[in-house]
Amino acid sequence: MFPLFRRALSRFSVRSFQQTVERQNHQDRMPNFHDKYGTPILLSGATFCLAIWAYAATQIGIEWNPSPVGRIAPKDWRSQ
Repeated sequence: MFPLFRRALSRFSVRSFQQTVERQNHQDRMPNFHDKYGTPILLSGATFCLAIWAYAATQIGIEWNPSPVGRIAPKDWRSQ
């Protein structure tokens, strides 16, 4: 009885899937919010992010990995 039930269930699910696909293919697809505004919002967000990082890197005054060469004078090791 289990194989008969499994076969009936598989036929039912395949048919329902095929009907759903056919139904979706026949409907006129209206563009949603992401289709209309997705790319401009993504580009504006990326531009904003880059602008903030550019400001932070140039105007805030962070010293980016300063080199100690020429600033630190070594002590003589026998000076003690």
